[in-house]
Amino acid sequence: QVQLVESGGGLVQPGGSLRLSCAASGSAISIYAMGWYRQAPGKQRELVAAISSSKNPGYADYTDSAKGRFTISRDNAKNTVYLQMNSLKSEDTAVYYCNNVDVSNRWLWGQGTQVTVSS
Repeated sequence: QVQLVESGGGLVQPGGSLRLSCAASGSAISIYAMGWYRQAPGKQRELVAAISSSKNPGYADYTDSAKGRFTISRDNAKNTVYLQMNSLKSEDTAVYYCNNVDVSNRWLWGQGTQVTVSS
């Protein structure tokens, strides 16, 4: 079983940037496509960015709201996935999580990292 620990969140002003990290342990995650998800208060968890596995490297996809502002990346040597978030908006406020994008192989969710965008 893979354990996931997200970090890097915080309070940032609109227009600011944050870099989130997702450190995995227990097994290598390089063979899995990974995603960053977020859950805002009162809303369902949603996928905002995904990155392909080492079996099919070089692909990333984003929701329309994240395109042009967020960049997902991974360092397989460190077993870590990142999310660079720029030009943050108040509507980006949420708890951010990472996980396997394959629902049938999804691991237990980590504690997430809170991102609050506010002036």
